[in-house]
Amino acid sequence: MLIAGFPAGAWGTNCYLVAPAAGEECVIIDPGHEATQGVEETLKKHRLKPVAVVLTHGHIDHVASVVPVCGAKDVPAWIHPEDRFMLSDPEKALGRSLGAQLMGELRVGEPDDLKELHDGAELKLAGLDLTVSHAPGHTRGSVTFRLPEAADIPQILFSGDLLFAGSVGRTDFPGGSHDELLASLARVCLPLEDSTVVLSGHGPQTTIGQERATNPYLRDLGAAPAPRRGM
Repeated sequence: MLIAGFPAGAWGTNCYLVAPAAGEECVIIDPGHEATQGVEETLKKHRLKPVAVVLTHGHIDHVASVVPVCGAKDVPAWIHPEDRFMLSDPEKALGRSLGAQLMGELRVGEPDDLKELHDGAELKLAGLDLTVSHAPGHTRGSVTFRLPEAADIPQILFSGDLLFAGSVGRTDFPGGSHDELLASLARVCLPLEDSTVVLSGHGPQTTIGQERATNPYLRDLGAAPAPRRGM
């Protein structure tokens, strides 16, 4: 398994390229703000051929490079239908004050081939089996992607902005819900094995076991909030 990630743009959003091995087909997860150069460099370094872009949610810091990446590589993108509107209208997704700062600076719109994700879907892409879990709270259409355990590789959860090392995603943008986020954490994250590696939308990797023991939101869903990351 090859997972190559890098933080992109002003918000340090983690973009991941995932493949069975170097020199093979890959999936690109969350090519966000100013991610195109990093994507190109990573593809070249590992001799990868992208077959799809998949998105954990629609906030501009996670999707800003979708159109140029999909256009250059002629590949489809996948997003949950509840967040689809954000591709063309990031201002509506973020609120007028923040959205207005970004409009005119970023290339928005849908790629030519856009498909919709649904809870429980099994995506078979680039020789990978990605399980989709709808996880609303940060946005209405937030999802996670899970890769099963294989050989000596533990299960992997691409958590987007649902779960971070020591914290969780913010819920104060339009469509956010603290109660829904807590319910998503309980339904999507808590049942996973402690060994599950969590690769989130911002910050370092962690494990479910580490977060179960130290993250106040997983340790006790009624605990006082920790500092939040992400846009």
